[in-house]
Amino acid sequence: MTQYETVSTDAGEARVTWYEGTRPWAVLALGHGAGGGVEARDLQALAGALPARGVTVALVEQPWRVAGKKVAPAPKTLDTGWRGLWPALARPGLPVIAGGRSAGARVACRTGRELGALAVLALSFPLHPPGRPERSRAEELLGTGLPTLVVQGGNDPFGRPEEYPEGSYGLVGIPYGDHGFALPKRAPLGQDEALELLVEGVAEWISSLPRGTR
Repeated sequence: MTQYETVSTDAGEARVTWYEGTRPWAVLALGHGAGGGVEARDLQALAGALPARGVTVALVEQPWRVAGKKVAPAPKTLDTGWRGLWPALARPGLPVIAGGRSAGARVACRTGRELGALAVLALSFPLHPPGRPERSRAEELLGTGLPTLVVQGGNDPFGRPEEYPEGSYGLVGIPYGDHGFALPKRAPLGQDEALELLVEGVAEWISSLPRGTR
């Protein structure tokens, strides 16, 4: 069952699309990136697959996106919107996994521990701006203080899997995938297969998380 909810935050009105899990034990909250919304293929794939595995998925639209703006605000404002949403995400009384793609992944990394998240899921974490590896954002990823999983496309210009520093997080690489996990037509892997790898990697990681805590 899919439900929609509008939530007021200090950054404006945000929107949550709920995909209720079958006998859920956790909520996976996923924010979108700076260049798109919750229609992103990875977010939709997870929302379509995980509820049957006992995880309620909440796709979060930041206030700037709900307001129809084209450009994302500063990271501080994104964090404000996410913090304002958190009580709604925690309301079901289940542990919440903070997650998102790209800019949304950074928000989850920066705020997860303070908000009491169970873990952090970072999809297409932008390790650095394209072509600027010296401007690393690894500190955000390494500083979550929580169980963390990164899922990264093999051809992501914001950081390929082999560029990531050693750390206590998990890393799932999606071969040939770009920043949106799209694959080139000549790739030996199909688009559906790539998304299946993504879903299975995330599902396996979630199943390894401790239950009964928030």
